[in-house]
Amino acid sequence: MAPTTYRTADVDGFKVFYREAGTAGAPKLLLLHGFPSAGHMFRDLIPLLADNFHIVAPDLPGFGQSDMPSRETFRYTFDNIATVIERFTEVIGFDRFAVYVFDYGAPTGFRLALNHPERITAIISQNGNAYEDGLSDGWTPIKAYWQDPSPANREALRGLLTPDATRWQYTHGVPNPSLVSPDGQNLDNFYLARPGSDDVQLDLFGDYRSNVALYPSFQDYFRTYKPPFLAVWGKNDPFFIPPGAEAFKRDNPNAVVQFFDTGHFALETHAREIAESIRAFLG
Repeated sequence: MAPTTYRTADVDGFKVFYREAGTAGAPKLLLLHGFPSAGHMFRDLIPLLADNFHIVAPDLPGFGQSDMPSRETFRYTFDNIATVIERFTEVIGFDRFAVYVFDYGAPTGFRLALNHPERITAIISQNGNAYEDGLSDGWTPIKAYWQDPSPANREALRGLLTPDATRWQYTHGVPNPSLVSPDGQNLDNFYLARPGSDDVQLDLFGDYRSNVALYPSFQDYFRTYKPPFLAVWGKNDPFFIPPGAEAFKRDNPNAVVQFFDTGHFALETHAREIAESIRAFLG
């Protein structure tokens, strides 16, 4: 088993923490996590792929062990997060790579693809959405905040930042919740409890509308470049529903779509099955 190392990159003065495994010279694979997690969500997947790939999994700005500057010095938008991660790939020498995107990692990774399509060798989307078809009714309170960013609508979203809400995200739709380790969700709750983290996350809830506005551009990229595309989807996800996975085939007919009987954090229960799908897809 290839060891995982834990490193920090200086990205124009911004500290980005990342996990790295595999051998330099092997095909490159960038793993991008989502809310409210960090690169630790890939702790089971990385060892299953490290013998064939050079893997890097950064913590996004404001998440995990990466810098979380004040909101006065850094605007927490998906454009800015993608800018930092794009520079991160340049700093560490990831010039051409496949990208695995999940949740917030999807609009981040798709922005990288829009900016530099020549760098993307393939895309694996695990519950990483790019179609309004994929947005469930669970987005209703967040959409209300987009339409009216009032203090009341902002406060109404704080319930999504509680330990119970995190636990629900991990276990909803999982047929056997006893298979879900508490470790990941507890670490997520530790990061969410840091001073200032709540307002960072509320800012990102508000800015998620910028991702929906870019959906047509993402879809045009899929149609134009038709990157090798694999969607591996927890079919019981309460946020990003199966029609969002199927929609990739509208713009990229060669996209492969696979569903697993689990929820949003599919790697918690199906890391081995997803790793096998990735091996077969990128093989």
